Amino acid sequence: MTGLSFRRCPVVLAAPSGTGKTTIARELVERNERFTFSVSATTRPARAGEQHGVDYEFVSEEAFQEMIRDMSLVEWARVHGNLYGTPRQHVEAAQDRGQHVVLDIDVQGAMQIRTAIPDAVLIFIFPPSGKTLLERLGGRSTEADVEVARRLRNARQEMERAADFDYIVVNDALEHAVARVKSVVEAESQRPSRASNLEEEVRRLRTEIDEVLAEGEAPSE
Repeated sequence: MTGLSFRRCPVVLAAPSGTGKTTIARELVERNERFTFSVSATTRPARAGEQHGVDYEFVSEEAFQEMIRDMSLVEWARVHGNLYGTPRQHVEAAQDRGQHVVLDIDVQGAMQIRTAIPDAVLIFIFPPSGKTLLERLGGRSTEADVEVARRLRNARQEMERAADFDYIVVNDALEHAVARVKSVVEAESQRPSRASNLEEEVRRLRTEIDEVLAEGEAPSE
């Protein structure tokens, strides 16, 4: 049996608000032990029930700025006055454990990941229709109509970046979307460039083939 070993690849899910990428990400992690979340760092205060190192790494503004200077974040952004980012160490630790780290981020963050981790797999989650997107956004009773309209306008702009991603998965039905993302990642995981011991395994198999050929050429008694 071959002993090929493949490095796990970070998986970036990005999409306009309301498309369902966060739900897809959670389903991937909950159903498959090979997938895990990265714990993000943030400068915002912890909310009731949140735990440091579990929900987020809660850090000061100064500590976050130092992480930026040290290039220890693979992506970061300021949102509503607070800083959020993905520590590189969490991504690398997941790969060392043989897991795909799932990054549920926005389109701009995905482009940062493209630069910081070139072998990451970028998947754009597509809404099946504008009407469906409206229904999903409108279903949030805590949001006023003006907020829904703002999110729709943002979605319209973000859709233009879909071509910058490696794959597009349409979230027409959750089960199908999760299966498609999983299939994409499984296929990407088998790329020769991700095999950590390809040359060694090729040499081993060549030697074994030579031995088999030699046995077949040996004169019979």
